[in-house]
Amino acid sequence: MSNIYKAFENKKAFIAFLTAGDPDFETSVKNFKAVAEAGADLIEIGIPFSDPIAEGPVIQEADIRALEAGMTTDKVFDLLKEVRKDVDIPIVFMTYANPVFHYGADRFFKNASEAGADGIIIPDCPFEERHEFDEVAAKYGMDFISMIAPTSEDRIKKIASQAKGFIYVVSSLGVTGVRSEIKTDLESIVKLIKEATDTPAAIGFGISTPEQAAKMSKVADGVIVGSAMVRIVASEGVNAPEKLAEYVREMKAGM
Repeated sequence: MSNIYKAFENKKAFIAFLTAGDPDFETSVKNFKAVAEAGADLIEIGIPFSDPIAEGPVIQEADIRALEAGMTTDKVFDLLKEVRKDVDIPIVFMTYANPVFHYGADRFFKNASEAGADGIIIPDCPFEERHEFDEVAAKYGMDFISMIAPTSEDRIKKIASQAKGFIYVVSSLGVTGVRSEIKTDLESIVKLIKEATDTPAAIGFGISTPEQAAKMSKVADGVIVGSAMVRIVASEGVNAPEKLAEYVREMKAGM
């Protein structure tokens, strides 16, 4: 069993996403440490990429800011090492197939693991093609996190039965971003998942308020919040750590 189970042990997990290096290396390290100290149970670190197809404009702009500030994959690993000096909760990377291929899968997972990553999410890797990454990730003790979308339908149980770490349940069709309302029948999706596996399921895409977090945490084992937190970084810049911590505490209280 991987380190990721700690995020869900006897509680509903609050999973925080931020882009590495946004707005700069030093502030980004402080941001991750602040959300962990404020009570986040698991952290997703987004590796900046020039073509993040699953992301809405908020995270796309964060990627651009981070890349313009000089972030590279190697610097993301350095950033995680800095975060790990004070943070021991589970941490996973969110990236795309292209950067991993370009870097070299074996080298990528070796360096990611040594930096302190517990798992990885690759949104543009279809379930049927995951083996290429899954096997290398496992070699270095990292979980390849499966995603289940509303369109997965008859594949839900199949994906769930082979899931590791936790399952990322996509709340809505489309890209990431804050949504005023989530209409997907998530209860039915989570029910199918639970029939196939004991692996925890967390809901992401569109969650931004304590009320939404409370509602979703009743359905699943955790909630994932990204765009709402990245917005705070965009508006607050170097002053973001304090505001992020305040937001995490509000969301946790809501859950």
